[in-house]
Amino acid sequence: MKGIILAGGKGTRLFPLTKATNKHLLPLGKEPMLYHPIRHMVGAGIVDIMVVTSTQHMGDVVNCLGSGIEFGCSLTYKVQEDAGGIADALRLCESFAGKDKVCVILGDNVFEHSIEPYVENFEKQDVGARVIVKEVGEPDRYGVAAMDERQIVEIEEKPKNPKSSFAVVGLYFYDAQVWDIIRGIKPSSRGELEITSVNNAYIERKQLMFDVCEGRWTDAGTFESWTEANKLMFENDNRIKEWERSNRSER
Repeated sequence: MKGIILAGGKGTRLFPLTKATNKHLLPLGKEPMLYHPIRHMVGAGIVDIMVVTSTQHMGDVVNCLGSGIEFGCSLTYKVQEDAGGIADALRLCESFAGKDKVCVILGDNVFEHSIEPYVENFEKQDVGARVIVKEVGEPDRYGVAAMDERQIVEIEEKPKNPKSSFAVVGLYFYDAQVWDIIRGIKPSSRGELEITSVNNAYIERKQLMFDVCEGRWTDAGTFESWTEANKLMFENDNRIKEWERSNRSER
């Protein structure tokens, strides 16, 4: 399995901090934010990783992360010329991934517990995709999963009237079908290729599985959530927690 970290975008909600640097290089606890997803992937045995970022900050990102030797992995880089959405950024990684399965993390997502159990669950999955859901207080900020007892039946992007309180967080797993699916989706009303459209395409194929996120999770895209993410990381000294197999919840 190959890893993909999406670290593009303009970070407008964190302006003027992002006038100085890429959002994903801002401090998270005692380290730059991008260290966190890399450590998660390496800890789960994923050591061939592509980082997608913007033209403006590519040099800073490469200078910060280097070849990956510091983390025990191999890092490759790709430029997203325009902010065309998460699926558009993912699209750039097709030649890197080839026919391999991929683990995709949004660079500003912070997971208290190891992602290794989710990786293991996806490795056992013959075909399709896997997403991670988390019950949140403001689901209208995210892609929201409408679920029955066994599966996700629909994902709505930032709905005004959410059908559940479960958000789809920024950790996704896909097989090689994803590249054809991305080619087949259309831009949203925002003019972007939405990752929710990709996930819904897998739902239509009855190939989307999910896990429930263990421990605390947050994104770091606003001043409030970035503050919460820093609090979490300082409390844990930037360490990633392991979790008991008996606590694992999968679908």
